[in-house]
Amino acid sequence: MLLLIDADIPCYRAAAACETEVDWGDDVWSIYTDVGRAKELFQGYIQKFVDDTGCDELKLCYTSSDNFRSTVYPPYKGNRKSRKPVGYGALKEWSKELYPHFEKPTLEADDCMGILATKFKGKTMIVTMDKDLKTIPGTLWHLNQKLEGTKIQVTDKDAWEWFLTQTLTGDVTDGFPGCPGIGPVSAKKLLETKGANWDTVKHAYIKAGLTEDDALVQARCARILHASDWDFEKSEVILWTPA
Repeated sequence: MLLLIDADIPCYRAAAACETEVDWGDDVWSIYTDVGRAKELFQGYIQKFVDDTGCDELKLCYTSSDNFRSTVYPPYKGNRKSRKPVGYGALKEWSKELYPHFEKPTLEADDCMGILATKFKGKTMIVTMDKDLKTIPGTLWHLNQKLEGTKIQVTDKDAWEWFLTQTLTGDVTDGFPGCPGIGPVSAKKLLETKGANWDTVKHAYIKAGLTEDDALVQARCARILHASDWDFEKSEVILWTPA
């Protein structure tokens, strides 16, 4: 089984752990890092994922510097202004030389994992902390803050319903609002009573004074790409459209 690792997480964690602040006096401070130590930590994280899951192959998935969702909805992730740890870029490039990896322009690591997991359905396991990957059917090794994992099996039905839920509720962390007035509890009730389908989502937005186009924009923010959403020849996103 192929292990698909959200490599943004161990790369950030390893780089951040190796930063050191220096007080030079007279209110002058600087930060330096030990990239060699960060490399050791990173390799330790990757080996732990391999050992814990028992997978015999792996592929690192990284987030590109640009994001197609910002063209769909400009405020997307506009609330994220924090800097990367010192040495993050160097650590990332080193890891891509050492391990197999998958990174494409305009895609997040989530999308890379979603594309590969749906292209090779039943032959992969995703490693991530992100709940958004519950929109991808298959096996998920869901990490906690200590990077310890729990195996979750996501069915096609589960994945579809979670996608609709995310479209309705939005995601404050990612900066897209969803449908006004709908939270997780009301979204669950709505999908159970009205049906887990696009019409239910569309009518919820219209009832809130918005349009189907507004719903579609939020859906495209919530949608973690499947293989069907990616043009492999052109390396371009195929924006999701309801059937």
